[in-house]
Amino acid sequence: MSEHVEIQIPCGSAEEAAAMATVLVEAHLAACVQAVPVQSVYLWNGQTARDDEVLLLVKTRADRFDVIEQWVHQHHSYELPAITMVPMAGSAAYLQWIDDQLSS
Repeated sequence: MSEHVEIQIPCGSAEEAAAMATVLVEAHLAACVQAVPVQSVYLWNGQTARDDEVLLLVKTRADRFDVIEQWVHQHHSYELPAITMVPMAGSAAYLQWIDDQLSS
């Protein structure tokens, strides 16, 4: 697995997403967090649900996943937030920038 990853976390509001993104960056758990409006369709308690959400794209390293996951579970408004991790490739300079931000 790639050392550099993108963790994806949907949030129920722009305010929640902004607050989470700020904490993750300021705590040096993420180098960058992008917030993208999305519409999700999913099954919950036997019902089809449709919600407008804000998807956080958290640029970080795989070794930060467990800490981020634990923090999100403690602070997220959802009973079961979706927290997924995708390996990330990119330019050497950008990946080094991520490392530099997480080391600060």
